[in-house]
Amino acid sequence: MKIITSVADMAGTCLQSRHSGKTIGFVPTMGFLHEGHRSLIRLARSRVDIVVVSIFVNPTQFGPGEDFDRYPRDMVRDTGLCAGEGVDILFCPEVRDMYAEGCSVSVEEGHISHSLCGLSRPGHFSGVLTVVAKLLNIVRPDVAVFGQKDAQQCRLVQQMIHDLNFQVELIAGPTVREADGLAMSSRNVYLSEEARRDAVCVPLALGLARQLYEAGTRDALDIKDRMKTLIGKYSLARIDYVEILDRARWKPVETLEGPGLVAIAVKVGSVRLIDNITIGAAVVPPESLPQPLRQ
Repeated sequence: MKIITSVADMAGTCLQSRHSGKTIGFVPTMGFLHEGHRSLIRLARSRVDIVVVSIFVNPTQFGPGEDFDRYPRDMVRDTGLCAGEGVDILFCPEVRDMYAEGCSVSVEEGHISHSLCGLSRPGHFSGVLTVVAKLLNIVRPDVAVFGQKDAQQCRLVQQMIHDLNFQVELIAGPTVREADGLAMSSRNVYLSEEARRDAVCVPLALGLARQLYEAGTRDALDIKDRMKTLIGKYSLARIDYVEILDRARWKPVETLEGPGLVAIAVKVGSVRLIDNITIGAAVVPPESLPQPLRQ
């Protein structure tokens, strides 16, 4: 596995690979890798000749008081994981190389980013889209793989790819979960023992939404109220949002008439957890969600 830290070297290496007829798959990460990241790497490997993984904790997507300085980092472990998965190139740029002095251009989106996490974390998605645009321009991959756990991020990146004519295919890999249904996340390491127990309210609430839909409930407000009641039974849980959206239009719905995205953000102790599922689709990605508590 080749490790590259320079933006110029990364761009040159990928250019040479493309000229030799190789296809490139790209998995952007912020490191502290887990089984969810492994699944994305494997998905990329199934589609291309060369797999590139980036590890870059992007400062522009963290707001004041957020966890940029203490975001979990373990480069030695991450390097070993990538090597074990057969990654061809590990790209680990420095902040000063990604954001040169005087850098003043950013990417803004005017609709999707103004809801859900965009309300709670102003400026977050501008930072995300800007760094993703930079990484895509550096690597120039044929395929880019993101995790479906952050559905809003996936949707925004897809919109940027479409609107700004990036020549790359985006693939959303399914969410990988712990045995009790909690979505894997680098931030789960922050959870105290008690908070980790209460964190199961997130997948339980999503499981309840699916159960209600499959039982015939189409009233989105009723489903959301039932989810909030369930979460309220957990003392450390504080709801940021529980929302059901029309996936195609990315707008909240009152009645489910087509595929809906059930999205949730809950602060459990000091840790903000996000998750989502799709309901009402012809084909639903497999989810290992626990059975909800009986009401």
